[in-house]
Amino acid sequence: MSLYRRKDSSVWWVKLHHSGKIIQRSTGTAEKVKAQEYHDRLKASLWEQERLGTRPRYSWQQAAGRWLEETTHKATHGQDVAKLKWLHPILGDLMLDEITLDVIARIKEARLNEVGKSTSTTNRFLALVRAILKRAVDEWDWLEKAPKVKLFKVSEGRIRFITPEQVQALLRELPAHQQDMVLFALQTGLRQSNVVKLEWLQVNLEQGHMWVNAAQSKNRKPIAVPLNREALAVLHRQLGKHPVRVFTFAGKPIANANTLAWRKALKRAGIEDFRWHDLRHTWASWHRMQGTPTHELQQLGGWKTGAMVERYAHLASDHLAKAAARLDSVLDGYDLATSANK
Repeated sequence: MSLYRRKDSSVWWVKLHHSGKIIQRSTGTAEKVKAQEYHDRLKASLWEQERLGTRPRYSWQQAAGRWLEETTHKATHGQDVAKLKWLHPILGDLMLDEITLDVIARIKEARLNEVGKSTSTTNRFLALVRAILKRAVDEWDWLEKAPKVKLFKVSEGRIRFITPEQVQALLRELPAHQQDMVLFALQTGLRQSNVVKLEWLQVNLEQGHMWVNAAQSKNRKPIAVPLNREALAVLHRQLGKHPVRVFTFAGKPIANANTLAWRKALKRAGIEDFRWHDLRHTWASWHRMQGTPTHELQQLGGWKTGAMVERYAHLASDHLAKAAARLDSVLDGYDLATSANK
């Protein structure tokens, strides 16, 4: 059969003989009618290539599938899968050369019309489409020219942090298991997933450090995390609760920190416009206010470049004041010397 289903896939696949070769491709759909349409278009396209010498045409579904195959190593692979599912109703039936600026405009409009969707989140979808089209042109030679996908202009990354007094108010409103997770995040600067999914195999209590494996790191590089006194105290309180995972509730590993209890605690503490990730901003802001230099903070936070750390530079006024004061004595006596010569 030219249309068939594989055991490991819910979608239909197409199998055709062309120029002595067997061509097998996913149709990207579980609906047989749509799969048949894909089959017929592909067969007609192959005939045109062979008989008329036309340039092969490839579909968005083919490009999306190849993208996912080639980017399984990316930390954002799962996010790409989710984005491509959202994009499917708009792009799923199109060939690559049918994706015009009008189509891109439809993506922008559809994304922005969803409740609570901002230009920054819309940009992530547009950037994925642009990356796939660019690869189709530059690397796969599937497309002669791609439309110029312009992203929305957005302001610099959001920095929201709270004071030690606000943290104390928040901790009083949180249940014990969440208190410890918040304290640990504030002492280490770890992202939510690295805190929630932390395992005892990643911790060395005797030497006072832990590590984030490359597969769990945003930049796909391992991160060494020194543990201060407060962080170690949190870990010691978790000993014996679970053989594998560090943070648990009622004997079971915690799956998510952004819970209803977390949001209600924020409200009771009078803290507005604050996300779990802002604990990391708070940690970095406190470090800069205590004089931690850029290169050290970059290593502690596992940032790939110093540019991300420089967002907190304006908070380190003390050490900059000391740097500015180094010129205090350079012109000592200048006014006296010039006034004496008048």
